[in-house]
Amino acid sequence: MNARARGLAAWLTPALLVAGCATGPSLETQGKVTAPPGDSKHLVIGSAGFTESDLLATMYSLLLKNAGYSTEILSVANRELYEPALESGQIDVVPEYAATFADWLGAKTHGADAKPVGSPDLTATMKGLRALARPRGLVVLDPGRAVDQNAFAVARSYAAAHRLKTLSDLGAAGLKVRLAAGDECVQRPYCAPGLKKVYGIDLTGVDPKGVGTTQSKKAVQNGQDQMVLTTSTDATLADFSLVLLADDKKLQNADYIVPVVNRSRAGSEKAARALGALNSVLTTRDLAAMNQQVDSWRRLPEDVARDYLKDKGLLKQAP
Repeated sequence: MNARARGLAAWLTPALLVAGCATGPSLETQGKVTAPPGDSKHLVIGSAGFTESDLLATMYSLLLKNAGYSTEILSVANRELYEPALESGQIDVVPEYAATFADWLGAKTHGADAKPVGSPDLTATMKGLRALARPRGLVVLDPGRAVDQNAFAVARSYAAAHRLKTLSDLGAAGLKVRLAAGDECVQRPYCAPGLKKVYGIDLTGVDPKGVGTTQSKKAVQNGQDQMVLTTSTDATLADFSLVLLADDKKLQNADYIVPVVNRSRAGSEKAARALGALNSVLTTRDLAAMNQQVDSWRRLPEDVARDYLKDKGLLKQAP
């Protein structure tokens, strides 16, 4: 998975972060909402500081501005900081990943050994996520079509030679495969164990070069390894002549992109409609293409995001 929790503005003080929910209004008592959803005129959108998060936060900002809000974007170091800030109302909106955020809230609520909440089933994942978010004064809006999840890529020439389009194809081919990934892949169920159990892939070993790193991709490009663990919105695969193999048996969790809002400040139907406009257009392929424009073409996230929304007819006027 890409680094989804990578500073923080000076006004976001450690004292306030320690206070967490205590600094914000109490919205729930024994699971029941006790205050109406808020509709603040000025909204702060949090970004985790990597390309994709910057793009999503910028699109959220532009859509909300187009709906009549004033906005600002705050780049936050990691989830351990921005989630308490979201609860307390210092941040009003963040782009999140359904399964990852569900598991994170599950561990925060029930401890590090808590049973995972995220799964390949989007409906079940969203139900579990919303149940965890609600008592914290957070609203998880509907997911769209874009998903950023773990993915596996091989050299284009390798895929062509063995007629590979899916991970099932690779398993059926009976090829011996060395996987470039993080060292945790050896134990993670979505990685080496899952590839063997679900797809029957003959993994000969894990080359610990990291998840989606340049080193890992070059190892597959030059044939040292046969496959690399990356993400479904990786913008640089073509630069290394790599192609993704489809996860046709849904080994990976449902990490669909979802806006998460502070209910007391941004929980209105108006804000939900503005952010939800992205759901009908944004695809995984679109997001990967935008990542590429920023990472490879060196365009500014603001320009890429604005051009995309204009092209999709989602900006009625230039904010």
